[in-house]
Amino acid sequence: MATEAALGKLATDPVVIDVSERLHLAEAFLITSAPSERQVRAIAENVMDEMSRQFGILPDRIEGRSDARWVLVDYGDLTVHVLVDEDREYYALEKLWGDCPVIPLEHLGVVGHELGDVAV
Repeated sequence: MATEAALGKLATDPVVIDVSERLHLAEAFLITSAPSERQVRAIAENVMDEMSRQFGILPDRIEGRSDARWVLVDYGDLTVHVLVDEDREYYALEKLWGDCPVIPLEHLGVVGHELGDVAV
């Protein structure tokens, strides 16, 4: 659901990484990006709106909302990272977590994976 909500606001290149073996704080990271701060904010807001509407859950923590270059939305089991394209390239989170398995998306826009109690 989080990936679909991000894609609903034109997020680019979503990647879901299973970090459960390396972190005890989260099961997965959803990493995605957009070309502008305005779009980053819209993507993060849509993810939060849809997670609340569909599952009745609110994030435990939200970081970076004010400047919206990198918004982190923490749901406990799932951490959503929405970055401006150039920051995503610079910080290279996929490389940082490169030894963790990527959870394949069935195809863009349709996701059928669940991790813990939070639908990805």
